Amino acid sequence: MPDGWVGKNYAVSIGAAGARGDWLLFTDADTYHYPGSTRRAVADAVDHDAALVSYSPEQEMGTFWERALIPYVYCRLAARYSFARVNNPDQPDAAANGQYLMILRDVYWSVGGHASVAGEVLEDVALARRVKQARYRIYFTAPIGVVRTRMYRSFHAMWEGWTKNLYPLMGGRPSVIVKETTSRLAVALVIALLGAVFVKNQASAWMLPAMLIAVFVGAHLRYAVDLYQNLYQVSFIKYYAAGMCLYSAALGASWWKNTRGTVVWKGREYSVRTP
Repeated sequence: MPDGWVGKNYAVSIGAAGARGDWLLFTDADTYHYPGSTRRAVADAVDHDAALVSYSPEQEMGTFWERALIPYVYCRLAARYSFARVNNPDQPDAAANGQYLMILRDVYWSVGGHASVAGEVLEDVALARRVKQARYRIYFTAPIGVVRTRMYRSFHAMWEGWTKNLYPLMGGRPSVIVKETTSRLAVALVIALLGAVFVKNQASAWMLPAMLIAVFVGAHLRYAVDLYQNLYQVSFIKYYAAGMCLYSAALGASWWKNTRGTVVWKGREYSVRTP
């Protein structure tokens, strides 16, 4: 493999060079494509006049850790990468998911293909950014019944994967850590303040528990709304506390790895640079 390339990027660039169709479809080996998925993608491209169509697959989750962390991460990513803004040609936001990314071959080569993002660990987002900067349209969504995947089959693999990607996905700036951590700690801060007020004013015995329950229920209801809007089972709210803690820890670990120049993925070490 030539210097400066991430292994996946070099492999798919070779495949793209040998392809002859009008469209190139990049996907991962651990995805399952439902019958008619490609027809759906082409139809979406036509309907939305898009040069790049990408789907965020349905997630299969077999363990407690997967059900706690993965929906939480995707809810946070949805807050950052609004489909409406990504799909709006007048907005600068660009994103795609390399697990299912279809692009017009002529557009792919006109923006430099994977050679233009050779060293990027997040090559899908980087390629989408180049497509949008070239004034081509993107259509990015999370459909049901098109493609699904189980990304990780062990806690170690899940931790390695998200600590590789999460910090750059969330913007790759130290302010991201501050913002995300602060928002995650807001519930604990409110509880502490309520406790202080209770002690200072010697309120009735029932008031503090009632207020704590209200804060607790409110946080879970907010997460339930996020789950519903992102097409996850609302019953996953029972993993809220574990998901919040895992997400905060993974984001911090991802920041640590990415700001020190290298990440490890499946036994291989990659140089990284965050945007």
